[in-house]
Amino acid sequence: MEASTTKLAIEQIAERITDAVMEHRLPPGIKLVEEKLAGAFGVSRTKIRQALTLLAKEGLVTLHPNRGAFVKRPSAEEARDLFATRRLVEPEIVRNVIARACEQDIARLHQHLEEEAQARATGDRRRIIRLSGQFHMLLAALAGNAFIEKLMAELCPLTCLIIALYDAPQTPACPEDEHRQIVDAIENHDEAAAIRLMLHHLEHIESELMLDAAPKLDIHWETLYG
Repeated sequence: MEASTTKLAIEQIAERITDAVMEHRLPPGIKLVEEKLAGAFGVSRTKIRQALTLLAKEGLVTLHPNRGAFVKRPSAEEARDLFATRRLVEPEIVRNVIARACEQDIARLHQHLEEEAQARATGDRRRIIRLSGQFHMLLAALAGNAFIEKLMAELCPLTCLIIALYDAPQTPACPEDEHRQIVDAIENHDEAAAIRLMLHHLEHIESELMLDAAPKLDIHWETLYG
């Protein structure tokens, strides 16, 4: 999270903090120190406080009176509820994308798949994690339903937090090639296959999580504000 020479809006700061969460640079439960964030972004603590309040409304940050702001630590029960919600919502996203997507939209999906492939080829785990979440957010954007898009913008970063807490060591955020299979089914207008692949994909991710184990507590402080 580097300071920028341009003046950042509150929404931009919130978006960059979200990206840091999705890349696991800000782990679940970490305190978000206003002074450090203000220095990293080159803005006032007031603006940081406003961005954190925005993220709290979206469920990514928890605010504690007299203690400050913390990245949310979802419980195992919340993790299961989140995946149950995604299994309800994402088939509808797939249906809408198939009904609405033009050639340009399909090209955007393929471009995103190429970015994922490049990240995997270089072993850039942070980028893989972020791009994996952004794939689902891109589908939601292409679906054309602003309410669902907003919901997915909240659920995907929370999913990354859950993966950070409960995944087995070196488990990928999204299994390789499953995104490509979904895009192929969408491009072929095969709604039944696309929905089946999406549901299998979400179930695969959840099944890799150790939700019955104690969540991981390790925090790599040196990566937080770099």
